[in-house]
Amino acid sequence: MGVVLRLLKTRPQVDAQTPEGAVVESARSGDAKAFSELFTRFAPDVRRFSRDLLRDDAAADEATQETFVRAHLLLPRLEQPPRVKAWLLGIARNVAFEARRLGPTVAVPDDDELPIEAVLPGPDPLSVLMDKELEDAFQAALGELPAHRRAALVLRLDHGLAYDDIAEAMGWTLPMVKNEIHRARLGLRRALVPHLSTGRAS
Repeated sequence: MGVVLRLLKTRPQVDAQTPEGAVVESARSGDAKAFSELFTRFAPDVRRFSRDLLRDDAAADEATQETFVRAHLLLPRLEQPPRVKAWLLGIARNVAFEARRLGPTVAVPDDDELPIEAVLPGPDPLSVLMDKELEDAFQAALGELPAHRRAALVLRLDHGLAYDDIAEAMGWTLPMVKNEIHRARLGLRRALVPHLSTGRAS
């Protein structure tokens, strides 16, 4: 009993300030509080990403739960604990794609990256309605992208992942990540040009 008490006393306490890698290591050791902390930190990201892929709130909730069930089982296999967010989003991507019964994606040649101008609602009250229409057009265009391409773009724009983290999450090469994001941006640009070029001058 004394040995158990000593182990409990020496086990690192996990809280909101604990580095991600340390939280993962504690969770691996069976610390339920540590895994709960992982859920608290990353469930909103996983849920938002799942919603972007599945376009359905209930399905996103189920996918989020399934993601963390799998993560709990697979946690010992995580090779780079500090990159746990990319790892979790990779599991979420698999769960969402399975839910949609999507087959494996085909690699495409690399290409130079072409930036897309940021399209964000402005603060001008006179343009609120136009901004809402633009936001609706953006969401519609995003939904028209192939699911794997949309996933890569969302990981970059919404979650701020670096290209190498996106490669890990998607199971792609780095050139493929850059190419798919490039193609996604082109698709959005083509869809949004009519909304950007009309009505702003009046």
